[in-house]
Amino acid sequence: MQKHFRAFRVEEHSDGPEDRPTYSTALIDRSTNDLPDGDVLIRVRYSSLNYKDALSAQGNKGVTRHYPHTPGIDACGEVVAEGGGFHAGDEVVVIGYDLGMDTDGGFGQYIRVPADWVCRLPEGLSRRESMIIGTAGFTAALCVEKLLQNGLEPGRGPILVSGATGGVGCYAVALLARLGFSVTALTGKADAEAFLKSLGADAVMDRADLNEENSRPMLKEQWAGAVDTVGGEILANTLKSLRYGGSVACCGLVASPAFKTTVLPFILRGINLLGVDSVNLPLWKKQQIWQQLARDWKIDTLESLATEIGLGELDAALRIVLAGGARGRYLLNLDLD
Repeated sequence: MQKHFRAFRVEEHSDGPEDRPTYSTALIDRSTNDLPDGDVLIRVRYSSLNYKDALSAQGNKGVTRHYPHTPGIDACGEVVAEGGGFHAGDEVVVIGYDLGMDTDGGFGQYIRVPADWVCRLPEGLSRRESMIIGTAGFTAALCVEKLLQNGLEPGRGPILVSGATGGVGCYAVALLARLGFSVTALTGKADAEAFLKSLGADAVMDRADLNEENSRPMLKEQWAGAVDTVGGEILANTLKSLRYGGSVACCGLVASPAFKTTVLPFILRGINLLGVDSVNLPLWKKQQIWQQLARDWKIDTLESLATEIGLGELDAALRIVLAGGARGRYLLNLDLD
């Protein structure tokens, strides 16, 4: 049966200077008949804001090629009708794959997606909590898992987390602290120290200390490991200052996708650069990580990360995310207009 709903919509216009397109956003009424084909129709209750969503809303063709479009790479809610192995009322969560990129995403009250994109919401995690975590917290968990798989243990030295007030960074700080690590949070926000220490950071460091180009191939050994969300010079300097056998889990590029380094830290200190992807991760692995986030890796400070907004506040919040001004997680309540 056809259902009508509200959605945040990005439109492309061909009236820009030198024939460059411009983009506008609006809240519109849509029908489930307008949604793409798929196995599972989901009533979305919560989503969350990510840097990729902000890029999509600005018309970034590296994220979204086709407009008009509804962003939102995260969605949690309940299945509307039986299909794809799911029953009406099943609580589910969808992150990654093509959701919110070129498939209408979680910034609309309904989505329709393939069954092999859909995870069952694990026991111990509410819909709201799952979207405070969202892709950002999920990615942080993947980073921590990779570091642990590569020999990281508490007591081996401090762990650096860059972009620490952002979605991935703040969850990584809290999770690493929960697991017993000494965490140094790297941030450019001078007023963020109290917030980051409330999440469990032992120290807070100004990002300027690691953001200058340094021609030396190696620096003083400092970090047992790191979660890097920014790339650029910060990633280069972090690699140069890893302790012997240390690892960096790399998952972001908000500073730059490029960085300069040499092989010397790798061959003289045996360090590791670990790439982390949450988009195309196999569904079974996503389900496994969600189970872990609902149990042993569920942090006590989850609610303190969230700023809840409705659809009417979405445009302004996306601009803050794009400018790097967000602290913690923006939680989108789709029942609020």
